Amino acid sequence: MTLPLFLDYSGIAVAAVSGALAAGRRQLDLVGVVVVATVTAIGGGTLRDLLLERHVFWIANPDMLLVILGATVATMLWTRYAPPPAKALLVADGLALGFFAVAGARIAEGAGQTGIVVIVMAMITAVAGGIVRDVLCTQVPLVMRSGSLYATAAIAGGSAWVLLREWGMAPEPAAAISTVTAVTLRFIAIIWDVRLPTYRVNHPEGP
Repeated sequence: MTLPLFLDYSGIAVAAVSGALAAGRRQLDLVGVVVVATVTAIGGGTLRDLLLERHVFWIANPDMLLVILGATVATMLWTRYAPPPAKALLVADGLALGFFAVAGARIAEGAGQTGIVVIVMAMITAVAGGIVRDVLCTQVPLVMRSGSLYATAAIAGGSAWVLLREWGMAPEPAAAISTVTAVTLRFIAIIWDVRLPTYRVNHPEGP
């Protein structure tokens, strides 16, 4: 298995884990858990492929749906017998973000897109599934939480890919370095609560 394909499978697996954990916290039924896990895992990649006018990745490779189902069932079994750590969802989501950012960048580059579009596609692939997950679970999406290094981490991963490829690095080491860049930045935010400055417009009180 090539590194890019390994990252793709790893991304959808850990994204499914994050979706299953989020659904479990909202006490959804078994079908609801599978639905949330699935849209979390495929949401960003589906939107990316539609925007790039590509054959949607999970339709082209239905085995990915089996990976999602397997990861979801494994998560439900795990949490049935052992309570997950408090930040398990954030950790799984952070890993998925890194994997998906690089997948989005790699696919956009392969479609002949320019650097800025590659970075945007990296971000979309990384965050869109999580947005759908949080909306379905009636949570404020992580990407919208004040100062969170969420989309920022995806942009960093996509930017690293673009720079490394422009410098002539081969795809596999570029993918590894870019993934580590995105995941590390996201984990820094999770562990040490690092945040971006927030923007605020002061205005007088209305009548």
